[in-house]
Amino acid sequence: MSRRKLLVGSAGVAGALVAGWALSADDKPHWYNPATVSAKTERKKRPLPSRTEQVNNLQAGHTYDVLIIGGGATGAGCALDATTRGLRTALVEADDFASGTSSRSTKLIHGGVRYLQKAILQLDYDQYKMVKEALHERANMLEVAPHLTRPLPILLPVYKWWQVPYYWFGIKMYDLVAGDRNLKSSYYLSKKNTLELFPMLKSDNLCGGIVYYDGQQDDARMNLAIALTAARHGATIANHVSVIKLHKTEGKLSGARLRDEMTGKEWDVKAKSIINATGPFTDSIRRMDDQNVKSICCPSSGVHIVLPGYYSPEHMGLLDPATSDGRVIFFLPWLKGTIAGTTDLPCQVTHNPKPTEDEILFILTEVKNYLNPDVEVRRGDVLSAWSGIRPLVSDPNKPDTQSLARNHIVHVSPSGLVTIAGGKWTTYRAMAAETIDAAIESANLKPLYKECQTDGFLIEGAHGWTPTMYIRLVQDFGLEMEVAQHLAKSYGDRAFAVAKMASMTGKRWPIIGKKIHPEFPYIDAEIRYGVREYACTAVDMVARRLRLAFLNVQAAAEALPAIVDIMAEELKWSDAEKQKQTKIAADFLANEMGQMVNRASRDKIPINLSKDEIQTYIKRFQIIDKDRKGYVSINDIRRSLKSIGVKPTDAEISAILSEIDVTYHGQLEIQDYLQNYGEDVTGEQLHEILKEIDTNMNGQVELDEYLQMMSAIKSGHVAYSRFARMAEMEEEHHEREQLIKKISVERSGGGL
Repeated sequence: MSRRKLLVGSAGVAGALVAGWALSADDKPHWYNPATVSAKTERKKRPLPSRTEQVNNLQAGHTYDVLIIGGGATGAGCALDATTRGLRTALVEADDFASGTSSRSTKLIHGGVRYLQKAILQLDYDQYKMVKEALHERANMLEVAPHLTRPLPILLPVYKWWQVPYYWFGIKMYDLVAGDRNLKSSYYLSKKNTLELFPMLKSDNLCGGIVYYDGQQDDARMNLAIALTAARHGATIANHVSVIKLHKTEGKLSGARLRDEMTGKEWDVKAKSIINATGPFTDSIRRMDDQNVKSICCPSSGVHIVLPGYYSPEHMGLLDPATSDGRVIFFLPWLKGTIAGTTDLPCQVTHNPKPTEDEILFILTEVKNYLNPDVEVRRGDVLSAWSGIRPLVSDPNKPDTQSLARNHIVHVSPSGLVTIAGGKWTTYRAMAAETIDAAIESANLKPLYKECQTDGFLIEGAHGWTPTMYIRLVQDFGLEMEVAQHLAKSYGDRAFAVAKMASMTGKRWPIIGKKIHPEFPYIDAEIRYGVREYACTAVDMVARRLRLAFLNVQAAAEALPAIVDIMAEELKWSDAEKQKQTKIAADFLANEMGQMVNRASRDKIPINLSKDEIQTYIKRFQIIDKDRKGYVSINDIRRSLKSIGVKPTDAEISAILSEIDVTYHGQLEIQDYLQNYGEDVTGEQLHEILKEIDTNMNGQVELDEYLQMMSAIKSGHVAYSRFARMAEMEEEHHEREQLIKKISVERSGGGL
């Protein structure tokens, strides 16, 4: 028997033994049955308090049972757990709900296939319990928020025959541990069937595939829905409110100093227990409690990229179990795009993590290894990229704090600060339950319900949602079907409240729902509703109420002015505030969503055009630059577009912002200059096209910039350029005109 077969056989035997041992050792044989809750889960009719009302409540002098610092998944989960137990609960978040790691995940709701592999091979019962808990929480999330989640089949391609039984057994163990909470059974696919379901896959040496099921979510909206649910059940929650100091009475925490980051106002709030749920910023709050405390957070950067939807089937993901450096890469369909990631590199804790070119190229290289040669993996296809900081932690409860905890940790300091850190998105509810248990015990709180009430507790939007609810939105309101489906999936039964805010389109169909970008189903009403969901800034809106920044950073930049205008109406912003919000959001898109790194990637590509190509592009450039100035101005572009008969639609006209000019340099001057021109082609559109390749932001395009763009398109670092297409069409138009003139001259000469 070969060593490989012996290894597989040994793993199978070990797996069977550890499964039997783990199941028999479990002191709760029915651990997958949801708990019976005493709290009510019917849809709350209580109006959602405004942010102003929430802040006023924080300033009213109440003594809270629990003050939670941090509005990510774990903090929001703690707020919901505490308030449903009958505790007076407050939550503050220095930025926005899900502004950190909770909006920058892989979007998976999973138990952890690789953790189960370690549990089996290493006979590690702790790993097994962690997977078991996560699988229970996975099922719970799909039940309590069906509009924001879905089961997702994930394909594990197999390229060596000996790996077929190995992976098949491991995935079947995953099903077994899930028990009656399993989503759907895994199965094996032949090579033919694998390629039918995932035609983009590389077929060389493919033996087949194994498909298993995990969950997928819209992470930022899930986080927000949990926080809103807590608010509807009585919790006081406020984003953009930071903790600047912790107060103590006789050595025990008794409150905190808060600051409203929107107004600068500061005040004190009293609390019997304070919970630190700040993720990567855990140590900064711990040092407020004790300046001499040792750091426990070991931050790690995980970068994801979004590619066009055609890179993957709409309803199936892919798992690469062993990349070139031993990491796991997921390749998943999400909101009509394709997410690929993640990396795992040590990093510094920062409020503004940025993706790097090396991490993006690593992901693209790994993706390329699994796709067939017909699918050209281009750098220019990266629509957005972001970095999330994963807060790995060492356990301060143990003497040896050097090794990182595999799961979450809950720690209570001598002064009573309850810290919850580590863990993962899927287990947020279980982490919150353990945290509130610790807070109740350490502060001797008297909850109405001692036990956790959130297992099976429906989340905002879930109560009246059905898979066919979108049809009612189409029929009752006259929404476009794609928009109605999006609203139903994003807001659940609250989609009707959103639809009521939608503007008339002025068209025969759809009747209502003006899109803020022609390529996406987001409509104007979502911005107005988003303000009621506590969106305070343009970044809150474009990144987390809408997911546009994560799906396509260029589209987000184009939609930004419309978003700011509507928010300004709702929040009564001045012109100066609108400019400020636009600038901050533009910087966010440029630095944190990959716009700047995408542009830098293009600009550093050497010009690799042939002599004939250069001559062709110089000819096209000179056709547009009729005056031989050596550059193309905005007026040249206007003239060129008119000559080829371009008349943009209203939707195209609304896409105003630059694809590349992330600093918006010269925007107002150009707009002022263009006001003297007609309306066939808008000044904003010309400004937009110009800045695709205006790398030095001087409001004109030089020949070298044009050649750089064409070289980037040739190399795949840029997928498409409207300027390049315009130049090509102008050349074709010019040649037709020359031909017509030639024929006219010949005919005139013949007539003489």
